[in-house]
Amino acid sequence: MIAYAMTVRRWWVVAPTLALIVFVCLAVGASEVPVPSLVGGMTGARLDYFAPILAVIAVMYCMDRRLPEPERTAVVPVRRLDRAAIAITSAFALGSGALIGMDIARNLVLLVSLALLVRRVANEATAAATGMALLVASLVAGRAYQPGGSTTHTWWALPLYSAGSVTAWLATLCLFALALFVSCGDSGFSGPRRS
Repeated sequence: MIAYAMTVRRWWVVAPTLALIVFVCLAVGASEVPVPSLVGGMTGARLDYFAPILAVIAVMYCMDRRLPEPERTAVVPVRRLDRAAIAITSAFALGSGALIGMDIARNLVLLVSLALLVRRVANEATAAATGMALLVASLVAGRAYQPGGSTTHTWWALPLYSAGSVTAWLATLCLFALALFVSCGDSGFSGPRRS
């Protein structure tokens, strides 16, 4: 199974991707890019806010690589291998939170979980694009003004929550558990079933 994970699924790709995310986050620091907002004007978004998309792409790349016949006849179901690899990826992402920020690490787990759920009904490309769409939608439509005039986030814009938000962590962990339970059942959407 380990040989299958490394040669077919290519889970080794995730390790350099996580290293690249750490490097990007450290390199860009607090640099911001202007983003239009529906509440008015332009707001700034840190560049490292978009770094978790790299991990989503890497995980979807690995999930897309498969050999259907050997997977059906494998002694150990490949879904167990996938679940373990996703759990290890998330653990390493959270471990790197000390370097990249726990909000970025949480968003990485959130976006991977969302991508796994979307992959269940669509394909890997759509799943990866959904993560980017959530990030952009959160920036553009997920901000609001408090009565005092300061900006805050709306309830649904989880990527904008602070690193210490218990609500965002609980939602992310619930989504992650659901994604592990639901998403690794078979190889995603493959059209009509043949008997």
